[in-house]
Formats: sequence, structure tokens, C-alpha cells
Amino acid sequence: MPPYPVPLGFVFRSRAKEEKAPGADKALVTDSKQTRDPQAPKGRPTPKRSEAQAQRRSVASTPTSRKEAAKRSRQERRAALDRQRQALASGDERYLPARDKGPVRRFARDFIDSRFNIAEFFLPMAVVILVLSMVRVAALQNAALLLWLFVIVLIVLDSVFSGYRLKKRLNERFPDESKRGVVAYALMRSLQMRRLRLPKPQVKRGEKP
Repeated sequence: MPPYPVPLGFVFRSRAKEEKAPGADKALVTDSKQTRDPQAPKGRPTPKRSEAQAQRRSVASTPTSRKEAAKRSRQERRAALDRQRQALASGDERYLPARDKGPVRRFARDFIDSRFNIAEFFLPMAVVILVLSMVRVAALQNAALLLWLFVIVLIVLDSVFSGYRLKKRLNERFPDESKRGVVAYALMRSLQMRRLRLPKPQVKRGEKP
């Protein structure tokens, strides 16, 4: 018999609690020594000032409603059209429409713009022929009809000749590039008056493209 009574709690206390207690104390000490920015998310490092500013700007620029998103989409579309219109005037390749982009199509435009094309005078001649055909004189009406046929034949012959030369030059200059639809694109441009062409001509008449 022990001289003093032993408390029952000392005998039957849990060893698991005793083993966990020191670890918990160490964890508390370790956590208390670590410092964390109060504005940083829990478990993540403090973001840099530039990153935080960029994040705030992105959040601020995000549309908050469907109406605002539609308004911003219209503004972006309007800005894109303005850039495209300026590119058509200056020839800036970055903002040209898809049908006008690329070195092959640029060469085709320069080829047409560097020469005189009978087709570009089609509209003025059509007006003259129309006026002659309205005059109630049989001789003038017959002359207008013959002139109309003559102009059509000249335009067809000139277009065939221009298309053949352009195709040959394209094969020499761009042997590995796709040239699908380029000749038709150039001939359609030749039907327009020089001052009305878009993109604006970048070469002078007689200048070698």
C-alpha cells in the first residue's frame, strides 16, 4: 500500500492526449511567430503592387450588366471600323479587311494601279453612250450601239490580257503562295475608277510594282 493515496485520474489518464499536447504547443508557437499581410489571402503570398493594380483594373473593366457589355461591344466594333477605314486610305496591312490582306493581293493591286485599264473608263463611257442613245436621231442611236459593242469588246480583251500577265507575274513572284481568286480580285479593281479604289493606290501609273 502506498503511503499516500494515488488519484485515479493519474492512473487512467489518456496517453494520446499527452503525446498530442507537445505537438500542439509547438504548432501554436510556430504559427504565432509567422507574420502575414492582413490584406493577403490566407495561405497565399502577398501580391506585388503591379499585379494588384492590374487585377483591380481588370475587375473594373469587366462589364457588370448585359447592357454595359453590349455598349462596350458596339464601341469596340466602331473603333475597329475606324481603324479599317484609316487602313484602306493608308494601306496599313494590320487593319485591312481579310480580302485585301497579304503580299499577293497587295502585288495584284499595285499591278493594276500601275497601268491604264480600259475597264476603269467604263462608267464615263457608259454615261456618254446612254446620252447618245436617248437622242431621237437614228444615226446617233446606231453610233451609240456600235460604240457600246466596241467598248465591251475592248474591255474583255484588255481584261484577258491583264489577267494573263498578272497570273504570270504572280507565279514568278510568289511560286509557293496561294493565288486563288487573286486574278478576279484584281480585275474587279480594274473596273473602278482610280480615285475611287480602296485600298488607295500606293504606286503611280507606269511605276513598276
